[in-house]
Amino acid sequence: MLVSLAAWMQSHGHELRFFRVFQYLTFRAVMAAMTALLIGMVAGPWVIRRLTELKIGQPVRDYAMQSHLKKSGTPTMGGVLILISITLSTLLWFDWTNRFVWIVMLVTVGFGAIGWVDDWRKVVNKDPEGMRSREKYFWQSVIGLVAALYLAFSVSETSNVRVVGLFFDWVRSGFDMTLPPRAGLLVPFFKEIKYPLGVFGFMIMTYFVIVGSSNAVNLTDGLDGLAIMPVVMVGSALGVFAYVTGNAVYSRYLFLPHIPGSGELLIFCAAVAGAGLAFLWFNAHPAQVFMGDVGALALGGALGTIAVIVRQEIVLAIMGGIFVVEALSVMAQVVYFKYTRRKYGQGRRILLMAPLHHHFEKTGWNETQVVIRFWIITMLLCLIGLSTLKLR
Repeated sequence: MLVSLAAWMQSHGHELRFFRVFQYLTFRAVMAAMTALLIGMVAGPWVIRRLTELKIGQPVRDYAMQSHLKKSGTPTMGGVLILISITLSTLLWFDWTNRFVWIVMLVTVGFGAIGWVDDWRKVVNKDPEGMRSREKYFWQSVIGLVAALYLAFSVSETSNVRVVGLFFDWVRSGFDMTLPPRAGLLVPFFKEIKYPLGVFGFMIMTYFVIVGSSNAVNLTDGLDGLAIMPVVMVGSALGVFAYVTGNAVYSRYLFLPHIPGSGELLIFCAAVAGAGLAFLWFNAHPAQVFMGDVGALALGGALGTIAVIVRQEIVLAIMGGIFVVEALSVMAQVVYFKYTRRKYGQGRRILLMAPLHHHFEKTGWNETQVVIRFWIITMLLCLIGLSTLKLR
């Protein structure tokens, strides 16, 4: 919004040098982070009070860790604070004509709405399970597939008009069209290795990245501060990739595909970082508020969508390794339990408890140790992911 205001004032003869700084992406990114941080810090106490007054407290499952029972009643749905901070800050500092930021924001809000319904059923209906998995995955799939269909053509074209035209060309071709090389799956640490994807291949991959990231972050959000700091680190790293792919000079030098307009995603990533740090202020152990599904599903979906736009799906899996391992631990536990129950008549477990962070708690790590160590691992993984910019 401020970008349009500055452009309007300059077009009307207001040649104030101050307004020139709004042309710089890095300046607006810093301001977006600071704005989101300020909004979160100022609004945080009020949001927590309102959640407490509404008795929106976190229910704890009967089979949860005994040390977590004391957390029952802690205000949840604090992800609303994150979404408000991100949305207001992004709207204030990004170029409203950029289609990539809009699609990321729509996915974020959409997944946040699913999480909001899930959390609301938990706290109002007093049902610790919330929205049933089948219903949740259905709505996630709807949003994920719509986003995948749009992104399949938007990474190849520079305007929504041309995106629509390319879509109709695909339909007229009998759904048989090859996407340009920059829409292929990039393999990190190699200059020229990329796998071409047709429209359907791109859509399937995008669907799994977005929905998978959303659920992986949600599964990780089980301890105070465990999920939000990795989200901040991974989101910040993706912002670097967005800045590079959006710049023709840098992307050519680093052998990355140039995606016109993707650089503006740096504003959104900066807002995520600022809002996440503000939320961590209240979510650090012992947490005053929990993120809830409204925040975890939204942030995970946002990370997945950004990774697809900047063509770094594999790098996202590297940097978000904690999210990946947490999700795989749940899948492995469930599959092995069902297999052994069918074969031996009694289910057996691979881990002491899933997700993985609870397994480490069962082995004797306290909550703070698990959280800090997972943060350190994520920091190292983000550095490895960023190294792919140059190590090719």
